[in-house]
Amino acid sequence: MIIGKRVRLRALSKKDLPFYIEWLNDPEVLVGLSIYLPLSMEMEEKWFARILELPAEEHPMTIEAQENENWFPIGNCGFFGIDWRVRSAEFGIFIGNKQYWGRGYGQDAIRLLLTHGFGTLNLNRIFLKVYEHNKRAIRAYEKIGFVREGRLREAHFYQGKYRDVFIMGMLRGEWEDMP
Repeated sequence: MIIGKRVRLRALSKKDLPFYIEWLNDPEVLVGLSIYLPLSMEMEEKWFARILELPAEEHPMTIEAQENENWFPIGNCGFFGIDWRVRSAEFGIFIGNKQYWGRGYGQDAIRLLLTHGFGTLNLNRIFLKVYEHNKRAIRAYEKIGFVREGRLREAHFYQGKYRDVFIMGMLRGEWEDMP
């Protein structure tokens, strides 16, 4: 378990799947994600089985928040596509429980994931892809210290239009220089 100020990251469990189904069938949650079709429990169970076949470092983690003494799931984050030769990985995150949007929980989870990636996994570069229309996420990533590295022109189709996708990244040295 990886514990932060407001959230903790723990291993994904099959008991989390009902939360994921609820969140990933909510159009507001999907705005920043590549998922665009409704999900069933059977589909999510197949996804879960495939995840378990991946290396442990690429297993998504459940983001939990605490209320009083109880911890409960609010989202998901993790690394994928790890290239061990160049020590680089892409990461993804979503806060599915909308009560926790805009309150710093996602930023705390990202900071924990960066600490895990640079400090535990010994990565040198962590990057992400974000849709140009996801302004809230872009602001959050920039506030944490990610920089825009590139633009994939019209690489995403959303609400009847082709949209650009930004690539944002952070290097170990930039993370180490953060206050």
